[in-house]
Amino acid sequence: MTAAAPPPPASGSPVGGEVQIHQPRRLPDFLQSVNLKYVKLGYHYLITHLLTLLLVPLMVVIIIEASQMNPKDIHQLWLHLHYNLVSVVICSVFLVFGSTVYIMTRPRSVYLVEYSCYRPPDHLQVKYQQFMEHSKLTGDFDESSLEFQRKILERSGLGEETYVPEAMHHIPPRPSMAAAREEAEQVMFGALDNLFANTRIKPKDIGILVVNCSLFNPTPSLSAMIVNKYRMRGNLRSFNLGGMGCSAGVIAIDLAKDMLQVHRNTYAVVVSTENITQNWYFGNKKSMLIPNCLFRVGGAAILLSNKSSDRRRAKYRLVHVVRSHCGSDDKAFRCVYQEEDGNGKTGVSLSKDLMAIAGGALKTNITTLGPLVLPISEQLLFFMTLVAKRFFNVKIKPYIPDFKLAFNHFCIHAGGRAVIDELEKNLQLLSVHVEASRMTLHRFGNTSSSSIWYELAYIEAKGRMRKGHRVWQIAFGSGFKCNSAVWQALRTVTPSPNSPWLDCIDKYPLQTVASTSS
Repeated sequence: MTAAAPPPPASGSPVGGEVQIHQPRRLPDFLQSVNLKYVKLGYHYLITHLLTLLLVPLMVVIIIEASQMNPKDIHQLWLHLHYNLVSVVICSVFLVFGSTVYIMTRPRSVYLVEYSCYRPPDHLQVKYQQFMEHSKLTGDFDESSLEFQRKILERSGLGEETYVPEAMHHIPPRPSMAAAREEAEQVMFGALDNLFANTRIKPKDIGILVVNCSLFNPTPSLSAMIVNKYRMRGNLRSFNLGGMGCSAGVIAIDLAKDMLQVHRNTYAVVVSTENITQNWYFGNKKSMLIPNCLFRVGGAAILLSNKSSDRRRAKYRLVHVVRSHCGSDDKAFRCVYQEEDGNGKTGVSLSKDLMAIAGGALKTNITTLGPLVLPISEQLLFFMTLVAKRFFNVKIKPYIPDFKLAFNHFCIHAGGRAVIDELEKNLQLLSVHVEASRMTLHRFGNTSSSSIWYELAYIEAKGRMRKGHRVWQIAFGSGFKCNSAVWQALRTVTPSPNSPWLDCIDKYPLQTVASTSS
C-alpha cells in the first residue's frame, strides 16, 4: 500500500527561512484548528443525558413546593388518602404484584467469572523456513503450490512462534484419529485445568457444558471426553457444536446464556477450539492451501455464572449477543466449504468472494447491534443523513456511526491480516483498537473460534481494562455467519494466572506488524 503524502505546510508558516510580514493574517481553518472529536463528544453527552437534563427542573419545582408545605397541608393530604383507603390498597396490590412479576421474569445477568487460553509447549512452534521445508519434503506439493504458500505466509501477518500439532512436525506428517484425539485432549484439558485451578471451582459444580469445534467431531463427542476426564455429574446439560466455523465461540456463549436463563444458580463452561491434525490439506488447489498457512493450534475455556454472589469476583457481565446468518444466499453458503479436490484430497476451500461476503454479513450484524449499543446522538445523526439522502435528494455520503463511542475495546477475529485491515477501515478504527487482533494473529496465528479470547487476554495483559469498559467481540464463520458479543467490565481487570501473554507481553506491540498493515 502506498504511504500517505505528508501534509502541506501551514499557510502562515515560514518557507525556506523567509518570513512574510506584509501578508495579512487570515482566520484559521475551523476544521484544522478545532479538534472535532471533543465537539462530537459534547454533543453525544448532551443528547444521551437529555432526559435527565429535562427532569432536573421538574424535580427542583417539586422540591420547592414540598418545602413550602405546612403541617396543615400535610394533615389534609393524609385525610385525603385515609378516605380513599380502598384506592390506596388496590394500587399497592397492583404495585407489589407487578414488581414481583418483573423480578421473577426479568432476564438473569450472566457473568464471566474467568477464562483460560491454552498455551502450547514451545517445541510445537513452527518458523517460516521450517514450514516450507516440511511442506517440500512431504512430496505432496508441486513448485507452484510451494511458492503460493510462501507468498501467503509472508503476507499473512503470522510470526515465527505460532504452533502446529505434533503430527505435523513429523516427516512425513502422521495425521490419524489417535493423533487428532491427542491434540484435542491437550488443548481442551490444558485450558480447563488452568481454569479450574484459577477459580477453585470443582468440575462437579458445573451444570452446563458447551463445546465447539468445527472440523473434528469424533464419537464419543468432545464434550463426552471432557465429562469422562473430569468425572462430571450425571445431570449435566452438555452440548457439542460442529461445522459452525470461526464464529462458533460466540454461538456457544449464546447457547450457554440461554441455558443459564432456564437453570438457576449454576455454572456453565464453554470450550472453544479447532483441530488441525486431520484437516491439513495435502493437495495443490490454491484456494484450499490458504488454511494450512493461517490456522494454528489454540483453544479457550470460559466459566459463566448466573449466581448473584459471583458478581463481586466476576470479570465481565454479558450485555448483548447478536447473531447474523447469511446462509440463504448460495455464494455466502459456499464461500467457506469443505470438499474434495480433483484428486480426492479433502480440504477447506476459501472463495475469492469471501471478503465481500464478510462485509455484507458485518453490515447486517451491525445494523442490528447499532441500536442496542450506540448512543442516541449517533443514531440521530445516522437517521437524519438517511432521511436527507432519500427524501430530499441531498448529495451527502452515508453517515458511518462511530462505534468508538459505544466500545472501549475491540476483539476482531484474527482470521487474517486482510480481515483486520477491512474492519479497521470500514469501522473507522484507530490502530490501537485493532492492536490486540494484529498481535494475536502474529503470536498465535488464526486459532479459529478461540482467537477473540487471546485478544481479550492481550488487552488485560496490557493493563487497559477498566471498570465499566465495554468490549466488542466480533467473529466470522462458515455458513456464512457474523456474530457479536458485548461485555462490560465489572472491575479493573488484571491478567489471569498463566496468561498466554505472560512472558512476552512486554515486546508487544511490534511496530513492524502495525506499520506493514497501515
